[in-house]
Amino acid sequence: MHKLLLIPIIILVTVSFSCNKNAQIERGVMADHVMVVSAHPEASEIGKRILLKGGNAVDAAVSVQFVLAVSYPAAGNIGGGGFMVVRFANGTSVSIDFREKAPLTGHHDMYLDEKGDVVPGLSTYSHLASGVPGTVDGMIKMHDKYGVLSFKEVIQPAINLATKGFPITANQAKSFNGLKKQFLEFNNHQPAFVKNKPWQEGDTLVQPELARTLELIRDNGRKGFYGGETANRIVEEMKRGGGLITHNDLEMYNSIWRKPVISDFMNFNIISMGPPSSGGIALIQLLGSVENYPLSECGWGSSEYIHLLTEAERWVYADRAKFLGDADFYNVPLSGLIDKTYIKKQMSLVLPGKARISSEVNHGIPAGYESEETTHFSVVDEMGNAVAATTTLNRGYGSKIVVKGAGFLLNNEMDDFSSKPGVPNSYGLIGGEANSIQPGKRMLSSMTPSIIEKEGELFMVVGSPGGSTIITSVFQTILNITIFNMGMQEAVCAKRFHHQWFPDQIYYEKEALDSLVADKLKNIGHNLKLRGPIGRVDAILVLSDGTLEGGADPRGDDTAVGY
Repeated sequence: MHKLLLIPIIILVTVSFSCNKNAQIERGVMADHVMVVSAHPEASEIGKRILLKGGNAVDAAVSVQFVLAVSYPAAGNIGGGGFMVVRFANGTSVSIDFREKAPLTGHHDMYLDEKGDVVPGLSTYSHLASGVPGTVDGMIKMHDKYGVLSFKEVIQPAINLATKGFPITANQAKSFNGLKKQFLEFNNHQPAFVKNKPWQEGDTLVQPELARTLELIRDNGRKGFYGGETANRIVEEMKRGGGLITHNDLEMYNSIWRKPVISDFMNFNIISMGPPSSGGIALIQLLGSVENYPLSECGWGSSEYIHLLTEAERWVYADRAKFLGDADFYNVPLSGLIDKTYIKKQMSLVLPGKARISSEVNHGIPAGYESEETTHFSVVDEMGNAVAATTTLNRGYGSKIVVKGAGFLLNNEMDDFSSKPGVPNSYGLIGGEANSIQPGKRMLSSMTPSIIEKEGELFMVVGSPGGSTIITSVFQTILNITIFNMGMQEAVCAKRFHHQWFPDQIYYEKEALDSLVADKLKNIGHNLKLRGPIGRVDAILVLSDGTLEGGADPRGDDTAVGY
């Protein structure tokens, strides 16, 4: 991959989109040259500035990641991990796995009591909940290989933002106020997110300790986080709360280049993330499940459409529970799982007009043998390089534990392991031995950063947060574009539903189902449950004339910026 420079053309467009169900939904942010879509306006704006400065999509993505650690602490992070998929303008693609790892002293039964039962809270809100962070290593490794600007140039905006502060949004003010008690309960010091008076929209959040940590990374690279002052602070924090991460864990952490999972869907090519992410395999299974059905004739949002997608999701999540885990520790039958003959066989068990019962649906036999406060961002540069990145602390603000003196939150990703096979985690997901805890193993994820080609050309960059709903959010957004001819913003705004095998329910957003559709689904045996927003998709669509359309999800503060 040749490192490509951009010629900045200063025509700026910035929009945070809001959808009105009663108004005709128009296209989102349009731009001729580049697009950045992320969960926070500060991150999107700085990503654009990196591109204007001559950076490429990788430079912008790495900068956005560090800025999100400052501006979007609910999920942006340096104390967590994630996945990044890159498609270069020449058609080649790579992916990097910077998922957290279990500490070397972690073990199969570490969250069980003497009776063999799961101890509530140990895998979510304790120092034992944290895996070894991977974000810093992953960003440095990706930038070293593919960035064109200096590392100092891409990380400095995050340092400036942490030092000078930025005005928080109304959503963030509400979140900080609501979690004040937990922040104080889980820390023996006062984190930056806590103040005596209630937070208000527009208040300035300043994070000097985090700025210091980022400076150490800027000046010392990987050693500025996994060694020296910051590593000492992490280990001291672990000792304070009985956690397991040691200096040896930090020194031995390594992000890994993975081969992307690639498959076709109609006349599209899907490029996504493989294990330990379940997202790419599950997405390809879902798209393959519905490929030969007349979805457009069924109609978007019809009972027939929702029934078909639900039944596909039911068996795909059963497969997820049985077969998916860290491929370095478990022999994942990848080719068998995405084989179209296998997928067709699984769909042959689906009956029109009759819901199956999840307890009677088991995994298949393939050949061979995440809160929902994750965050996703998408970037396309002027040369046509594209990045899809999904990153997380797991639950919102992770374990709520801030490393004293370092200013960043610890993840609670250990909950994404199967604490006990057959027992659901905090997202209701069931796992088996494939995702059991082992020293140095990476926990299974639902993150689904994906890039789609049409006739060999870049077509879409897409992903979402949402824990177990990530996969179905991305799946439905792709169908909205490819089957129902929606624009990117319209596809992102469209209401969603979700099924994950267990619990045996269709979760749906308000106004996703009208009363007639709901009644039809109930009559054929589906269980329905209304819930809050599902996913927060941030995506980019390349139109036939090469124009870029950014779709920023109105379910949050997500923002699309282009020029």
